[in-house]
Amino acid sequence: MHVTVVFPGAIGTNIVANSGVGASLEVGSEQEAQKALAPSKAAQIIIDGIEKNHYRILVGSDAAFMDFIYRLSPRRAARFIYQQMKSLLPE
Repeated sequence: MHVTVVFPGAIGTNIVANSGVGASLEVGSEQEAQKALAPSKAAQIIIDGIEKNHYRILVGSDAAFMDFIYRLSPRRAARFIYQQMKSLLPE
């Protein structure tokens, strides 16, 4: 038996539209869409990792970046995520 943990980054799905905060996230949607990984590419990365019995799969450059920052400084990573999420929500 094998276990694989997937750490997804930005993937071009409808999750934002379905999240309930979509209106506030659409401001930079064109820029964000350019950074988002195509769902088919993300799926291929996940499938390849599972087939190779990888324990951890980082999907997208943003996931790899956050993994690096978290390993360097968990508090800094948490602050970064907090600031990013805070800027997306209406006051």
